[in-house]
Amino acid sequence: MRRALLVAAGYLITATAAGGQAVPKIKFEKYTLPNGLEVILHEDHSTPIVSVNTWYKVGSGDEKTGRTGFAHLFEHIMFMGSEHVPTGMFDKELEAAGADNNGSTTEDRTNYYENLPSNALPLALWLDADRMGFLLPTMDQAKLDLQREVVKNERRERVDNVPYGRGDEMILAALYPKGHPYSWSVIGSMVDLGAASLDDVKNFFRTYYAPNNATLTIAGDFNPAEAKKLVALYFGSIPRGPAMPARPNVAPVVLAKDTFMVLEDRVQLPRAFYDWPTVRIFDKDDAALDVLASVLASGKNSRLYKRLVFDMQVAQQVFASQQSSKLAGRFEIDITPKPGQSLAAIDKVVQEELQKVMTEPISDRELKRVQNSFKASFLNRLSGVLGKSEILNSYNYMAGNPDYVQQDAARYEAVTKADVQRVARQYLGKHKVVLTVVPEGKREMMLTANGGAQ
Repeated sequence: MRRALLVAAGYLITATAAGGQAVPKIKFEKYTLPNGLEVILHEDHSTPIVSVNTWYKVGSGDEKTGRTGFAHLFEHIMFMGSEHVPTGMFDKELEAAGADNNGSTTEDRTNYYENLPSNALPLALWLDADRMGFLLPTMDQAKLDLQREVVKNERRERVDNVPYGRGDEMILAALYPKGHPYSWSVIGSMVDLGAASLDDVKNFFRTYYAPNNATLTIAGDFNPAEAKKLVALYFGSIPRGPAMPARPNVAPVVLAKDTFMVLEDRVQLPRAFYDWPTVRIFDKDDAALDVLASVLASGKNSRLYKRLVFDMQVAQQVFASQQSSKLAGRFEIDITPKPGQSLAAIDKVVQEELQKVMTEPISDRELKRVQNSFKASFLNRLSGVLGKSEILNSYNYMAGNPDYVQQDAARYEAVTKADVQRVARQYLGKHKVVLTVVPEGKREMMLTANGGAQ
C-alpha cells in the first residue's frame, strides 16, 4: 500500500468486519502562534501515552539539482544536539523517560516524533523547541562531516549495496524530466552529499526549519490548557523564518515513448519494474488507481498474484502500487520470477491481465474486497496516538485540512467498476518505463519492446 497518509482509528478489525464500521472523525483543535508555527491538539485519554509529532514542510522535492540529499541529511543532524542540549543528550534524555523517537524524510516533508509517557510531555516539547530554534549555534564542520558520512553509509547499505537498490533512482530519472523535483532520490547522490558545504547546509536550515514552515501535533493523554502553555513557553520566542520559496508547480508528466532499461546487479534472480506516470495525491483518479493496484496485486486473490504465484507458480513476488505525492504520482508493478522461470513469459501474462482490466469491468466481489481492505486500513491505522498525530499532520499539509480522514475514506467507497476500467486504460495504456534488473553478465534477460529477451 502507498503513502504514509493513510493512517487510521480505534481498534483492530478484519477487512470483512470493516464493511459495517464507519471511519470516525478525529476531534482536534488547531491554532497558530504569532511566529507562524501551526499547532494541532488531539486528546485521547485511553492510555497514559502522548505523541509529539513535528512536520517540517520540506523534502527532497524542495532541493536543487546538484544539491540533493539535504532534507534527509538534516533528518540526521537534528539529533546531534543544539545550544542547550549537548551532543548525545537528546536520545539519552528521552530514553531515560521511557520514550522512543525517530524521524523520516520523503519527497514532500520531514518529520520527527517522540512517543512517551504523558508526564514527559514537557521534556519532548523542550527538546524539539531547542533544535528548532537553537541548532545553528552548534552546527559546525565536524558535525556536518560526521553526519555526511553516516548518510553516505546509509546510502551504501540501503541503495548501492542492496540487491535491486539502485533501480529506483534509474526509474525516477527516466520517468521525470531533468530538473523535476522528483527526478532524484530522497537520500541524494554521493557527489552532492560530498559537495555540500557548511554554508550550504546552514542556509538550507535557515530557510526551511523555521516555525512558519512547521506543524506541531500533540496527540494523547494531556491537558490542553497545560500543553498550550508549554508550547507558548518553549516555541513562542523562536523567531519567524523567511518567506518560504514557492514550490514548483510542475506540469503532468507525459512520456513520448516507452523506455526500456537494464541494470546489471549482484542478484540471483532478475526483477522487472513497470512504471507509468499518473496523478498527484487527492487527484480525482488517485483513489481509483489505488483500487486498481490492489485488484492487480494485493492479496492471494488479486489477479497477477493469483495467476503468477499460485496458479502458474512462476513468480515468487508480485507487487503493484499507486505512489502519489504532493506534486506527481506513479503507478508501479514489479515482479520477481522463481528460479529458472522466464521474465519474457511472465511479461506476456502481465500484458494479458492489463488488457483484461482495460477492456472488461472488474467484478463486484473484487471491488468490495478492495474497498473493505482500504476501510480496514483506515481504522487500523487510527488505533494509536502516534498514528493519529501522523494522520492529522498528513492531511493538514497534503489536503490543507487536518479533518480529512472521512473525506479520504469516502473517496474509496465512491470508486466504481467503471472508474477502475477507465483509469487502467487512461494511465496504463500509455507510455511507460520498464527496468529489468538482471544478474551480472545476463543482459539477455532484459525485457524489450516486444516483451521478450534481447
